[in-house]
Amino acid sequence: MELEVRHLRALCAIADAGSLHKAARQLGMSQPSLTTQLRRIENALGAELFSRERTGCRPTPLGRSVLSRARPLVSGMAALVAEARVVAGLADGPRLRIGSTASRALVGWLRRLRNRLPGTDISLHMDVSANVLLRMLAAGQLDVAFVHEVEGCPLLVPEGLERRVLVEREPQFISMARDHPAAGSPVVELADLAEDRWMVDPTVDGEWDGLRRVLGAAGLDPPVLHGDYLTAASLIAVGEAVAPCQPTSGPRDDMAIRPLRDDPLAVRLLLFSRPDGLGAGVEWAGAERVGAERAGVERVGGAERSSGDAVFADLEASYREAALRAVDYRRWLTAHKSPLLHARAA
Repeated sequence: MELEVRHLRALCAIADAGSLHKAARQLGMSQPSLTTQLRRIENALGAELFSRERTGCRPTPLGRSVLSRARPLVSGMAALVAEARVVAGLADGPRLRIGSTASRALVGWLRRLRNRLPGTDISLHMDVSANVLLRMLAAGQLDVAFVHEVEGCPLLVPEGLERRVLVEREPQFISMARDHPAAGSPVVELADLAEDRWMVDPTVDGEWDGLRRVLGAAGLDPPVLHGDYLTAASLIAVGEAVAPCQPTSGPRDDMAIRPLRDDPLAVRLLLFSRPDGLGAGVEWAGAERVGAERAGVERVGGAERSSGDAVFADLEASYREAALRAVDYRRWLTAHKSPLLHARAA
C-alpha cells in the first residue's frame, strides 16, 4: 500500500483528537473504517504509530516522527487547494467563508454581514471542534472562525492567526426539565444536581475535560452520558439528564435554563482571522472601525494588527442582541453590571 495525503490527514486527525472516535467524527467517517485504515497504514510502515490506551491514543516514538513529516505535507496540500479555489473563484465575485461552533449569535451576524456586503457570497461551515476550524482557517480554507474556548482547556491555535476577544468569560448555564426540583430557584447549586445524570458531547473540544474538572472540584462524581446535544435535549425534557448550555439558549416549554452559583463553568468567545485579510475580493472600504484596543485584537506570535473590525462589530452587535433576548442571561448580565447592557457602535 502506498501512502496518500488522505492517510496522512487521518494520522494528524487521530493525533490532534486524541482518540479514534473523535478523529472519525471530524473526518466524517465511521470509527471502524478509521481503525481499519490506521491498521493498514501501520502495516505498510511496519510498526505501530499510536499506542491504544484507556484514555485514548498517543503517538509512539515512530508516530511522532511520521507526524512531524506529515503535518507540513497536509498543510501544504490544503493551502494549495485553497489558493487554487480562491483564484478560480475570483471571477465569480467576492466571497467570505465563515467557520463557527454553535452560537445563537450566528443568525444576526450573517444578516448584518449580508447587509454590509451586498453581492458577496457568504458561506458558513459549522463544526463542533474549534481546533478543526482553526486548522481550516490557517490552511486558507476559511476566512474567519468564531469559536469558544472552554475555561482551563486552551485551544491549539496555529501560529500567525489574529485573535479578537468577543467575551472574556461567558458563564455556562444548566438546562433541566421544567419540573426538576432545582428549576424553582433562580440560581442552581451544583449540589442540587449531584444525583442527576449529566449529558456532555465529548467531541466538543474541552467540553468533557472542563465539566469533569468542575465536578471534581465540587467533590461530585455523577453518572455521565456521552452524546450530541440534540439527543441531550430530548433526554433533558423528560428528566433523564441535565447538561451545560449556552446562556443565550432560547426558552422551551419543557425545559428550564438556570445559572449556576458562582459560575464555575465558563468559556471564552473568540474571533480568529488570518493577517492577509478577510475574504477573496471583498470590498471593505467605508466600513466603520470599532477600535482594536476595545476589540481585544492580538496577533498570536506578536506581529502587527490587521483589519476585520467591521466583521467583529457585526458579531458583537449580534451577540448582544441574542444575549438580551434570553431572559435569564439578561438577569445575570444586570446582576453583574455587564457592559453588554450598554449599546455600542456597530
